[in-house]
Parts: sequence; structure tokens; C-alpha cells
Amino acid sequence: MEAGLPADLSYRPKTGIVHLGLGAFFRAFGCVFIEDAMAASGGDWGIMGVSLRSPDTRDALRGQEWGYTSVTLAPEGEQTRWITVLNDVLVAREDPEAVLAAMAKPEVRIVTLTVTEKGYCHNPATGALNVDHPDIQHDLTHDVPVSAIGFLVRALQRRRAAGMAPFTVLTCDNLPENGRLVRGLVLDFGRRLDPALADWIKAEGKFPCTMVDRITPATTEADIARVAELTGRPDAAPVMHEPFAQWVIEDDFVGDARPDFAAAGVEMVRDVTAHEHMKLRMLNGTHSALAYTGYLAGHETIADTVGDPVFAAYVRRLWSEIIPAVQAPEGVSLTEYAEALFDRYANPGIRHRTWQIAMDGSQKLPQRILGSLAANLSAGRDCPALCLAVAAWMRYVGGMDEQGQEIDVRDPLAARLRDASESADTPEGKVAALLGMREVFPEELAEQLAQPVTAAAIHLWAKGARVAIQEGAL
Repeated sequence: MEAGLPADLSYRPKTGIVHLGLGAFFRAFGCVFIEDAMAASGGDWGIMGVSLRSPDTRDALRGQEWGYTSVTLAPEGEQTRWITVLNDVLVAREDPEAVLAAMAKPEVRIVTLTVTEKGYCHNPATGALNVDHPDIQHDLTHDVPVSAIGFLVRALQRRRAAGMAPFTVLTCDNLPENGRLVRGLVLDFGRRLDPALADWIKAEGKFPCTMVDRITPATTEADIARVAELTGRPDAAPVMHEPFAQWVIEDDFVGDARPDFAAAGVEMVRDVTAHEHMKLRMLNGTHSALAYTGYLAGHETIADTVGDPVFAAYVRRLWSEIIPAVQAPEGVSLTEYAEALFDRYANPGIRHRTWQIAMDGSQKLPQRILGSLAANLSAGRDCPALCLAVAAWMRYVGGMDEQGQEIDVRDPLAARLRDASESADTPEGKVAALLGMREVFPEELAEQLAQPVTAAAIHLWAKGARVAIQEGAL
């Protein structure tokens, strides 16, 4: 079934948004909401997409006039829709000046981001800018940047010099208090360039916090063939996603300039913190836990993993440990939210690979799992299921699975993580070495985790993930 056939492309809304990090998630999520907002209330909020590194998305979309198919993977079957909100796609590594020029145009009022946790060049354990990061080192000494933070600050610098208002920075990545985090990184970077610039950004800029939620597995060649079959036309860059979508935004924009998000179903709120923490800990936290344990046990996808009764019981035990560490948003039942998450995980139409979710764990673990662990431990609550998840991550980043096969570990700290793991021959030694990585584990928390994570690791290495869950009295 298809809704939203290719539209008349003779008119497009003017570009009002530049998006950094144009991947599948934002095309399956933010682009759809923004297109719906314009359909409801008008406005020039067309999107200029920016790929920071790879030309692949640009190359795939260019021959399609930047349109693409959004495919809803519902249990009862697929539904397709043609999305036309993109006006162009730039590749920053090829033409960074064009990106800065686009961000500095007065009609651009919002810059959105999905650059993943590692794209912010920060220390996940502390939230501070990593001034030793090669991209940050480059951007502090060159006018033409390579990092997302560098592009934000240099573009804001141009706007200030031209006497223009700043754009609103709207991050859509899974980071706790994401708007405040990015504001801090931008101000730190800006202060190192020019204290007066940082003062202007601090006074005039807006960095609303957000919570975003839509499961979006990576598109495969089989998906591309299936979309052609469904729609009767080729599409080199469709996006696949679940039916569910939730966007919660702190309503704080420069000059109140924004699309009519509410008309598209976005929840506009004064404080998004409760929604953020609920989603990061209950969805992203269990997603990561299932990714590491499920991968080690040989499960390819999250649906496969929770289809195993042992892992279905495990994820429910995880929620029983996480819920006491979460403040429910007003009117939300956390137990009902957990059951709805389970149904989403079990959707057979969503082939969300455990390996894909397992990527960049060093950047994800602090906000997804360690926050819940810290809250529980400070309250005197044991959390063996969460500790087992940390132990499973430690085994995963060691680079060898339970069958002795090499794991393709994708993580900005992959080499250091593997070296730390290989520095010891026993689970106890491996845990100690990995807990010593301060980019991931704050010192006080590492001390608290030493005993319970070591116990979980000993069991995990000896028995394997599935049996460790079964026998671990979880």
C-alpha cells in the first residue's frame, strides 16, 4: 500500500533548515515530521542535508531530485510514502565552504543534527569537550572545520559578523539533556576561539533539548529491491522504520521561528528531561543490553533475541532494575511503556541487527546503562541484569565471540578497548583494565562496579551469555 505518491516538484519550500549528519534515521524521522508540519501549516522549512564525511547519500539521492521512499514496517505489512522535503545534499569533506555558506544564510533559522554520540567530540563520562580530539584540534586552528561542533561555531561566527541572529541548534541524538550538552560544547569551543563570540552565543543562542524515538534499521540491498517491487519504481536510498514515532521538543527557539511541529504530532514541552531519561534508559539501555548479550548468544536481530524466552525474561528483568531509576513523565506509566517497548522489539518486520546497535558502545554506555547503574547503586539497590550487560559489552569489545570468531567491533576507541581486554588473561583482569578507561567509567562508579561486574563476567566467560542469564538468578 502506498501513500504520498511523488509530488509535483515544480515548487519546493525554500530552505529554512540545514541538517548535519544526513543518515537514515533523520530521513525516516525528522524529515517526515517537518514535511507533515508544512503540509498542515505551510512555511518555508525545506531541508538542506549535509553529509559530514561520505558522499554515498548525496550520490544516491541526486538522481531522484532528493526524494526517497519512507517505508513503514508494520506487522500487517509495509506502507510506503514518497518524501520530498529535501532540497539538496552537500558533502562537507568535499566543499566545507558551501556548508558554512548555507548555514550563514539569513533564511536558515534552524540547524538540526544527527551525528551520533561520537560526532560531538566529547568525553561521554563527563560531557566535556575533548580538546585532544584530532577534529577539534584541527578546527581550533583552521577557519574551515571538519567536526559538527566546528561547523556550528564557525557558522555562528559568520552570522554574528554579518549582524544576523543565530540559528537555533536542534540536536536529535541520544544524549542526556542533549541541548544543554551541545550548548556547553559550542560555548567551550567558541570561548577558545573568541570569548566575545561565546558571550554572544550564550546570550542569543537557543539549544532546545529533545527526545527522539523511531527504530530505524539499516537499509539493505534486499530492502531496495523490495521497495522497487512495492512502488514500481527504483529508489537507491529508501529508509525503513517501525510505525511508532515520538518527538518531544523543548519549545525554545530563536525568535520563536520553527515549523508548526505540534500540527505534525510533536510534543512541545517546557522540560524534556523526564522523557529523555525514560527513553535513554528504558529503550536505548535495554537495546544495548540485548545487542551485546544477544550478539554473543548468536542472535542476529533484536526481534530474534526477544523471541528467545530466556532473553524475553532478561529484558523484563532489566526494566525492573531500570524503572526505579527513572522519573516518569507526567501521565506516563513506566510499566505500560515497557510493555509497549517489548511489542516494538518483537515486531518481525523490523530487522534491527544486534551488531548495528552494538556500534560505538564506549560513547553510548554512560547515558544508556551507567546512569541507571549509578542511580541504583547510590540508592543501595542491586542490579545484576545491568551488570551483566556491562560484562557482555566488555566481552564484545574484546573482539572474539563465544565461538572463537572475530567480531567486527566498530567504536572510536576500538583499538584501545581491545588492547585493554588483551592486557589480561582472566575475566577479572579484563574487567579491571576496562573499568580503568576514564572516558567511559568515572572513577567512583568504576570502584562500585568492580565487584558485581567481575562476578557477572566470570559467569559470562565460563557459561556464555544465554546460560549466564538462565543461571544468574536474574
